[in-house]
Amino acid sequence: MRERIDAAAFKEMFLCANAALEENKQIINDLNVFPVPDGDTGTNMSLTMNAAAIALSKDTFEEISAASTTAANALLRGARGNSGVILSLLFRGIYKSLKGKETADAKEFAAALTAGVEAAYKAVMKPAEGTILTVSRMAAAAAVEFAKDNDDVELMFECLLKAARDALAETIHQNPVLERAGVVDAGGQGFVVVMDAMLAWMQGRVAAPVEAELPAKEAPSGADFSEFDTGEITFTYCTEFIAARESQKSPELLRTFLENIGDCVVVVPDDEIIKVHVHTNVPGEVLTEALTYGPLQTVKIENMRNQHTVLSKDAQPEAPAEPEIAPAEKPFGVVTVCAGDGMAEIFAELGADRIVTGGQTMNPSTEDILTEVNKTPAETVFVLPNNKNIVMAAEQCAKLTEKNVVVVPTRTVPQGVAAMLAFDADQSAEDIAAGLQEAASAVHTVLVTYAARDSDFDGHDIHAGEYLALLDGALVGNYTDFSELMGAIAGAAAPLEPEIISVYYGADVTESDAARVGKSMEAAFEDADVNVV
Repeated sequence: MRERIDAAAFKEMFLCANAALEENKQIINDLNVFPVPDGDTGTNMSLTMNAAAIALSKDTFEEISAASTTAANALLRGARGNSGVILSLLFRGIYKSLKGKETADAKEFAAALTAGVEAAYKAVMKPAEGTILTVSRMAAAAAVEFAKDNDDVELMFECLLKAARDALAETIHQNPVLERAGVVDAGGQGFVVVMDAMLAWMQGRVAAPVEAELPAKEAPSGADFSEFDTGEITFTYCTEFIAARESQKSPELLRTFLENIGDCVVVVPDDEIIKVHVHTNVPGEVLTEALTYGPLQTVKIENMRNQHTVLSKDAQPEAPAEPEIAPAEKPFGVVTVCAGDGMAEIFAELGADRIVTGGQTMNPSTEDILTEVNKTPAETVFVLPNNKNIVMAAEQCAKLTEKNVVVVPTRTVPQGVAAMLAFDADQSAEDIAAGLQEAASAVHTVLVTYAARDSDFDGHDIHAGEYLALLDGALVGNYTDFSELMGAIAGAAAPLEPEIISVYYGADVTESDAARVGKSMEAAFEDADVNVV
C-alpha cells in the first residue's frame, strides 16, 4: 500500500509517462479521424511531455511542490497544439494545488488533478465533450470520490484509470465525427496512456528511463554552429533542426540531399535523433525531407542577409546579436506563423516583425512563439497563429512575458494575410485587434490537398491519393479528376460571391498547375479579381 507520492516518485512516474507517450504516439496519431492529419495529437503530446521530462531529468527534488513546478513550467513552454496545451494546463493545475507540499496523499493528488481539469476547461473557449477534457474530468471525479474513504494512492490510480478508460470508450458516442469514423478521441487516449504509465511505475511493471534514454535528449556536442563563417552568402537561410530518428533511412542520405541544395552542411546523428545545420535557399524542402526520418523536435530558420528580405541579390552585413527581449521601440508589433519562405516573404512585406516557422502537422511550441514575441521591439505584440491548432499555444505566451500579447485567432494563412492588410498602427490596441479579427472573419479559405489514407468520412468514400477540397474546414468532396475538382470548388464558393480570389501555391505544385487553377477561378467568377501567388 502506498499512502503518499513524494518528489522522487512524481519524477519517476512522469518519466515513465513520457516514455509511454513516445512509444504510443503513432497509435494516438492514427486516431485522427479526418484523412488529413490535424496537428498530430500523439506527436504534439509527446513533444510537450518530453520538454518537461528533460527538465525533470536534470535535477533532483526534495519536495513534490518543486518537482511539479519544474514539470509545469517546462510543459507550458514546450506545449504544442491544442492537445499539448491542454496537457500542460492539467499539470499546471496540479502544480498550483500541490504548491508548498513535500508529498501528496490520495486526497491531495485527486484534488490537484481536479484543479488541473478546471484550469484546462477555463482555457478552452468552447469546451467540447468527448475529448481529453471529458476523459480527464471523469477520471478526476472518480479519484476524488475514491479518496474520500481510502488512503491507498495506488488503488486511487486504479480507480482513476478505470474511469478514464470508461470515459474514453464513451467519446466515440459523444462526438459525431468520432462516431462516424468509429474511433475514440486521440487526446483522451493520450491521457489514458499517461495515467496508465504512472500506475505501471507504482505497480512495478515499468521502470523510469534514465536521462540518456529520453527520446529527445540533446545530441552530443560536436560541431559548434556559432563558429561557422558564412563568407559570401550564396544561400540565404541558416536552417537548424533536430529530428527524431524513427525511420531506417541512413543519415548519410540526408547529408547527400542537403549538400545538393545548400552548403555548410553538418549532420550529427545519434541513436534517437539527428541534429542538422545547413545554409539553403529552400528551407521548406529541407524540413519536408527531414520529416521522412521522424518528427521535428526543434526548428530554427534565420535569414542571414536580412530578417525581412528573402533571397535579396546583395548580401547584407551580419546584424548584431539580438537581445532575448527587445526593448520597445514602437507601440505595436506583429508575430505571425507560417510555413515556407514564400509565405514568410509575403508576411514580411506586409509588415510582420517576426516569423514563426510552422503550420499544419508542424505546430510550433509556446516557447517557439514566445521567443519571437520577446524579440519584437514593441510594447504590444499581436500574434497571428494562422492555424486553429496553434491558437492555444500562442495564448499561453501572455503568461510568460512582460510584453502585452494579443492573439488574434486566425485559423488559416489567408486569414492572416487579410489581417495584416487591415493592420493600422495609428489606432488603439483594442481597435487594432477588432479590425484584424473583422478582416480575418471576412475571408473564406479553400484548401486543396491529398487524402493521406482510405477513409469513409461524412458519406464520402475516400481513397488515398485522391484530391481533397475543403472550404472553411468542411469537406467539399474527394476527386480523381482535376477539372472536376475545380468545378466542385467553384460551385461551393459561388454562394459566397467572392470579390477577390488569391491562389497560393508552393512546394510540389508546378507553376502551370497553379495557373490552371487561376484560370478556372477567372472563368467561374468573371467579376472577381483573381491573382496567383
